Amino acid sequence: MAGTRLEHARANVADLAAAVEWYTTVLGFEVESYWPPEAPNYVHFVTAAGATFALMEAEGRGARFNFTVDDPDALWARLKDVAVVIEPLFDTAYGTRKFTIADPDGNELGFVRNG
Repeated sequence: MAGTRLEHARANVADLAAAVEWYTTVLGFEVESYWPPEAPNYVHFVTAAGATFALMEAEGRGARFNFTVDDPDALWARLKDVAVVIEPLFDTAYGTRKFTIADPDGNELGFVRNG
């Protein structure tokens, strides 16, 4: 497994339109593409910092995404009252600062600053 990097992650959601609305309005992510064009059930996102991931309208829930951010405190202040909190902002014993929220389908989104 040496050199293994996460290249693509996808979470399954119950309602693609509602999930896209949440990710774009609450988190400010941008849609890069939808698929298939005639009846999309899949969306690929990008963020300003380059994180990429996808959502698909399908059965089965339960993904976890961890995003590295420069200022978790500022992001926490913006999100803590508009999202379901899994873990409030805290400093870990191993030197990171992080918090975790859930999207409308219960997928966990961790935001962490290393060091």
